[in-house]
Amino acid sequence: MAVLVVLIVTFFIALAGGRLAWGEWTYAQAGNIAMCVMLLFTAIGHFKFAKGMEMMIPRFIPFRRALVFVTGIMEILAGLALLFPSYRYTAGIFLIVFFILILPANIHAALHKVDYQKGTLEGPGAAYLWFRIPMQLFLIAWVWYFAVWL
Repeated sequence: MAVLVVLIVTFFIALAGGRLAWGEWTYAQAGNIAMCVMLLFTAIGHFKFAKGMEMMIPRFIPFRRALVFVTGIMEILAGLALLFPSYRYTAGIFLIVFFILILPANIHAALHKVDYQKGTLEGPGAAYLWFRIPMQLFLIAWVWYFAVWL
């Protein structure tokens, strides 16, 4: 839920800032700034909660800890790329693919009740997917609209 709050609040702050700075509503810029901030926010979790994030990845996948750190770095770089119009489309396509590819890890974590912040198996379970899957679709739609389509 915090991810959506960061995204939406940042969007409206950036939108108002664009209106004040340039005298017009800069929807695409505000949308990309918001996604960048949200990705920076989520990337922090890859380093702060590395043990729990590692538990989200199925055991048969090698180098899980390294994968957690690499995906955190990828989120940072892709988020920053959204801020530059010449990289925005490519970053948008990358993020759409990225969001699709991480969905299985989120499903695995929910089914195994992973609480990534505590690094335990006492999370909310499969019911979490009723929130997580629509949120993942919303993030994909957000990136498509603000980074790829506009």
